[in-house]
Amino acid sequence: MNNVISEEKKPIKLWLDDIEEGALDQARNLANLPFIFKHIAIMPDSHQGYGMPIGGVMATEGVIVPNAVGVDIGCGMCAVKTSLTELDSQTIKKIFGGSKEFKGGIRSKIPVGFSHHSKKQDDKWMPFFDSTNSQSIVEKEYESALKQIGTLGGGNHFIEIQKGSDGYVWIMLHSGSRNIGFKVAKHYNDLATKINEKWFSSVPKKWGLAFFPLDSKEGQYYKEEMEYCIDFALLSRKLMMERIKESFLDILPDTTFNDMINIAHNYAVMENHFGKNVMIHRKGATKAYPDQLGIIPGSQGSKSYIVTGLGNEDSFKSCSHGAGRKMSRTKAQNELDLEIEKKKLDDQGIIHSIKNKKDLDEAAGAYKNISIVMDNQKDLVRVEVELTPLAVIKG
Repeated sequence: MNNVISEEKKPIKLWLDDIEEGALDQARNLANLPFIFKHIAIMPDSHQGYGMPIGGVMATEGVIVPNAVGVDIGCGMCAVKTSLTELDSQTIKKIFGGSKEFKGGIRSKIPVGFSHHSKKQDDKWMPFFDSTNSQSIVEKEYESALKQIGTLGGGNHFIEIQKGSDGYVWIMLHSGSRNIGFKVAKHYNDLATKINEKWFSSVPKKWGLAFFPLDSKEGQYYKEEMEYCIDFALLSRKLMMERIKESFLDILPDTTFNDMINIAHNYAVMENHFGKNVMIHRKGATKAYPDQLGIIPGSQGSKSYIVTGLGNEDSFKSCSHGAGRKMSRTKAQNELDLEIEKKKLDDQGIIHSIKNKKDLDEAAGAYKNISIVMDNQKDLVRVEVELTPLAVIKG
């Protein structure tokens, strides 16, 4: 831990020195909520979000806060170690596919950005849902979600092929709950805002931290739909990983794969901390329980890490979910130099996704230095494998 702020109703414990003003203001708002347990934990990749900073961990008593989970419910990482020890760029291009020279491949099997599958996927991939809620967003969105499952999405979502410090080639994937997660998040945040206004809640509306009592009907409905979206996001990653493996096997049929490591970073869950059951909200933060395997990705062009949690109670047994942004998307597009950012990746021999100015929002220069982020959380995780990027597909 780098710093503790003690001027608010509850302490704020930070694992970074350079938090931006907007994120710090949001952390102060969290620390002044009436239902906070113990303190607020801010991870080393933190930056401003909606209501709650990305890279924030909050424990609450008796309530759940939709904006402290975020709009991409269940967004997370998965990684798979392959039996391969080498992979040249020509072979990677065949596995990726999607070009005149190399048809098929990952690009033909996994839609990216706003694209969905043209046909509904097998509903065996969809989580089971049973609810008494006649206004369920999940049920309304189910048919559309059948075309969304197994799709990458946009923003900072990616598929990456990497070389590990253990000598093996790895596959890493970052994705979330697509439109169904967004619809659930928006509906319940809007509902919580209306109900809080009706109650004359002491939490200012401008903070964007409207809440439900956990024992309320609305709180239970949000919790069950949030949990569905978490399961949807995981099964979507599993489906994509199966199709990535197929693309590998089409070109390298003798490849074998280890079990998938999975970790989510936008959710709320009941956990026991400091001897009490509390609702832990992790927004852009991941669980780091003792001996638990986790994944901390860098930016496009920087290292990622397979880690083991150390179970630090001060962080509510959590760690960062990545490098964290240092520039907004608009600022990155306006201020970063396209040729410089492309050269950074080209010089490393990385097959990358920086093609034009609009792609600069996901350039390495838009993100914090992952080495500093990792150094700031040595008391949260232990590095097991360093992963160096070979090629990336961005959403």
